[in-house]
This record gives sequence, structure tokens and C-alpha cells, in this order.
Amino acid sequence: MSAVLESETIAPEWLLDKIDGRTAELADAVADLIRSGELSPGDRLPTVRALAKSTDLSVGAIVSAWGRLQEQGFVQTRRRGGTVVLPPLDSVPERGIPDWRGVDLAQNAPDLALQPSLSDALLSSLDAETLNVFGRELMTERLRNAVAPGWPFEPEAWATAGGGTEALLLAVEAAAPPGSMVAVDEPLGPGVLDTLRDLGLDAVGVGADRDGPRPDALDAALTAGAVAFVFQPGAPFAVDHAVSARRTSELAEVLRRHPAVWVVEDDSIGPLEPQQPPSLGSVLPQRVVRIRSYCKAYGIDVRTSVLGGSRELIEKAMKVRSHGVGSNSRILQNTLAHLIGSADAEHAVTAAHERYAARRTSLLGALIDRGIEAFAGPHSLVVWVTVSDETAALVALARQGISVGAGSRSFVQAPARQLLRLSATQLPDDPDLIGQLADVVAVAVAESSREFFD
Repeated sequence: MSAVLESETIAPEWLLDKIDGRTAELADAVADLIRSGELSPGDRLPTVRALAKSTDLSVGAIVSAWGRLQEQGFVQTRRRGGTVVLPPLDSVPERGIPDWRGVDLAQNAPDLALQPSLSDALLSSLDAETLNVFGRELMTERLRNAVAPGWPFEPEAWATAGGGTEALLLAVEAAAPPGSMVAVDEPLGPGVLDTLRDLGLDAVGVGADRDGPRPDALDAALTAGAVAFVFQPGAPFAVDHAVSARRTSELAEVLRRHPAVWVVEDDSIGPLEPQQPPSLGSVLPQRVVRIRSYCKAYGIDVRTSVLGGSRELIEKAMKVRSHGVGSNSRILQNTLAHLIGSADAEHAVTAAHERYAARRTSLLGALIDRGIEAFAGPHSLVVWVTVSDETAALVALARQGISVGAGSRSFVQAPARQLLRLSATQLPDDPDLIGQLADVVAVAVAESSREFFD
């Protein structure tokens, strides 16, 4: 297509000629060109400014069109590479990973290509009547109206914080004075235990069976003196469990026997959950604060999480935040409100959930096919691999340029079996590449079980 390229970018004139006056439906017209093959994978669309100069379309309209195309999986906007046409979703070799050194399978970071565009959402936040009005709002009316219908119980109070990690830190710090003990639903996500230690807290693990945290383990932790329980109702890091409604009721019965204990529910992946996780807030609303994070679904720059539940605990958490004077930007809050109500964003998040689940299933199957003991909860974003020696396996994979998580860092006490944690979010969609990873993991598992002398 060199005849229509201008510095390796599609010329605005060529594109305008091809869409033949369909500027009012720019996104649909460009999508048709991609489907027909007239725009090929790797082609770069004209820059927003270049196209705006060549037509009567506004910059905002073009940004919106390019954002829609990205949400629908036709293009991807890269920091320095412009807006590039992607291969079809079912044809991923060109999106394959040539070098595993560029893939982080340890931190559970989301796949940026699967997140919705923020352009329309950001623009929608700029017409708020309260924009730049002096003062602060712990939660804007737009955001509260967007979040409330999907909240699993009627909260006494609402607030917002930065990302989910900040909200979790604030809620736990409000619930547990330094030096006290906190019960935690294991396994935890990367860094949570480190955060608790930074707060001067002692964590005690609450083990799980197939239905979720065990009531006897929770009772033992609370009897030992834990003043708060960090609960993960969506089980996004589970080895092999999903939290059932019956188990939630059993945990509530335990908590009733310990009336002074606070509950912090960590809904860390938010809209990426396939369905609303259960909540202890429906039976213990005055003792529960639920935190919902949106960064993994919508992007790190949304940087707004929601807290809903106990008024007393939320007020304590907000006093802890910046000595009580902190608040989230109204622009970010209303941007999040737009995304929660956006059909396009919902479509993108649903597609991301399905893709993550498929990647998890693919890797799990490939590992099991190679005789490796591997596990993943039904809603988990990670795959767990049993090894004989965690350190030896980590080193063996690192030699191949593959970064995975140490299972021991997700448990308070070392589990009975040593585990590696592999994030599903950053995996490729290509089964051959998944097989390549499984082969390397199989070698690392074998090496971790061998001993050498001299």
C-alpha cells in the first residue's frame, strides 16, 4: 500500500476518499475498510490533527471514533506508534510474543489492549456543574448513581480513594491499630502482605477449601485476637475455590460470635468479575466495608476505587487519608461514572474477561497435558503450579527470561505444597506460544526436583 502511505501513515486524503462522505459515522466506515481488507494489520491511521485539517470533523469527534475502534478491537493506539490496525481477534500470531523477557507473569497486570478507550469518558466529565467549584466531594453524585444499583447491599456511607490498593490500605488501617492482628483470606494478591507489614500489622492466614475461606479457620484467627478480616469474595487469586453463598452465610455466623471484628471486602478486579461476588454486607452492614477497584478493568489512569458500607469505618478511613483532607478528582470520579454506564466499555470488559478466562484455561490445560500439577480457581486470574523447590524453579525460569510469582508471598505461612503463581492476564492468545511456555515450565519443575552433587 505504499501508494497511499504518507511517512508510513495512511494519508488523510486516501481515507476520506475511501469512506466517501461517511464522516458522520467515521468509526463504522473505518471498521468496514478493515473488515474488507482495504486497511491491513499494521497500517497506521492518520493522526487526529492531520485528519481534522483535511475535513470538517472536530478533534473530539475523531478521538471518539478512534476510541470506539479500539474498544471494538480494530485498532490500538500506541504511545509513539500512532493508531495501528490490529489483526482480527481470532488471528493473533502477529500479536505473538517474540521474547518472553517482555512479559510479566508475576504482577497480574492487565492487558492494556483489552481495556476500553478513556477519551469519551474523560470528555463527558468536563460538563459537570461542580467542576472546579471550591471544596471536595468524597463521591460525586454521578458516580454514586452509577455505582449504587450494582452494589450488593445498602451501604451506610460512600467514599472514593485512588487505586484499589490505596483503598484497601486505608480501610485496613482504619479497622486495625498498629500492632494488632488481621485475619486474611488466602492466597492474597501480590504485595498485600507487604502492605500489611508496612502498617505494623500481624497477619494470620485463613485457609480455604473448595467453597471459600473455612469457617473453622476464621474462628481460630478471630479467637486468637484478630480485629479485622480481609475477605476476597470474588476469589481472583484462588488455587481451586470459588466462594459460595452458603459459605458466606457460614462465615457470617462466625463473625456474629465476634461482634467487635471489622470486615474489609476486597473486590479487587471489579467489573472483570463474571457475576456479582457474594457479600457479608447484606447481613452485617454496620461492620462491613466493600472496596471495588476499577483499574484492572478500565485502566490505571482512572485511579478511582469505591468504598461502600459502614459509616463509622469509612469515616475513620477518610480521616487516615492525608490527615482527613484528601479526596479524588471530580474529573476522575465522573470519568469512572461514564465508563460504568457505557455499553461500549461493558462490551470491552466482557471481552477482556472472556479472553483472560480463555488464557487461564489454555495454560492450565497445557500444563496438565505435560504431567504438571497445576490449579486455578473458576474465577481466578492466575494459574498455580506445584514445584518441589520454589526457589530453584524461579531461578530456572528466570534463566529463560520468564518472570513468575513466588507462591510463598501470597500466604502468611508457607503452604504445605510449594507453588509458583503465573498471571493469566499477560499471556498470549496463541496456543503454540502457550505450549512453548508450558514446555519451559515443565523443564523448570523437573529441575527444581533434582539435586546435584559436585
